Amino acid sequence: MDLTSAVRRLGRTRWFARAGRATSGLDRRLQKASRGRWSTLGRPSLPQLILTTTGRRSGEPREAVLLYTVDGDGWVLIGSNWGQEHHPAWSGNLLADPRATVTIAGVTTPVVATLADDDERARLLPALLAVWPGYEHYAARAGRELRVFRLSPQD
Repeated sequence: MDLTSAVRRLGRTRWFARAGRATSGLDRRLQKASRGRWSTLGRPSLPQLILTTTGRRSGEPREAVLLYTVDGDGWVLIGSNWGQEHHPAWSGNLLADPRATVTIAGVTTPVVATLADDDERARLLPALLAVWPGYEHYAARAGRELRVFRLSPQD
C-alpha cells in the first residue's frame, strides 16, 4: 500500500482527525515555508492549497491548509472541519466575504468563492470524494451537510 492510500484509509478514523486538527498550525507554517513542497506527512501526495480569507469578526487574514480538486479554471473545497459538529471558521469567513486567495506551490491567486447550490454540490462532490473518501465519514460524524465552495480566479 502506498502512502496516499494509507493516509486515505487512516483519514476515516477519529484519532487521525484529532491529530490533523492538532497539527494544522504546524502544517500551515511548513507548507508556506516550503512553498507547498512539504507537509507534516512529508512530501504532499494529495492536492493541497493554502486558503487565505478575511476573518469575519477580526478583519484579519486567516489561513487554512485544505485539500482541493480542480473544476475548470477554479478550485473546489469542502468544509469538513475534520468531522466536527460546527462548520470550519474559513467557511463562515467566505460566506461573510467571498474574496480570498489561494496559494498553490508558492503561487498566490485572488479568488471569489461561491457556495455550491444543491445541483452544483451533487456535481462536485464525487471529485472531492475521489481526493479524500473520508469526507463521507466526516459528514456522518458531524451530523451536518458539509459546505462545498467553488473558487473562481478574480479578473
